[in-house]
Amino acid sequence: QVQLVESGGGLVQAGGSLRLSCVYSGVSFSNYNMGWFRQAPGKEREFVAAIMRYGRLGRQTEYAESVKGRSTISRDNAKNTVYLQMNSLNPEDTAVYYCGSKLFGTIAAMTSFEGYNDWGQGTPVTVSS
Repeated sequence: QVQLVESGGGLVQAGGSLRLSCVYSGVSFSNYNMGWFRQAPGKEREFVAAIMRYGRLGRQTEYAESVKGRSTISRDNAKNTVYLQMNSLNPEDTAVYYCGSKLFGTIAAMTSFEGYNDWGQGTPVTVSS
């Protein structure tokens, strides 16, 4: 089966940075589109960022407006890992962050959690004032 394991979360002060990692185990990681979502207590899961598999035309990454300009999603296919670098963190970024994999879909469809094939267990991020 496919397994996704997130790490890198923790407690950080406002203005600080974190680099989240998600390690994929299974077949054909390079063929999967990858996304990051987050869920705060009492809130619905919301999209953060996505990166498409290589070989597609057009834009390869997508970001939520709330993190655009201060976050970077990247992937290392040799390590079966996707990363989310987050800078200038604020308390509104506090949430459990999940990574997911999706075999098919447009980049626009990556912003919806429906259709993702697998999810990790999540890594919590807490940003203090």
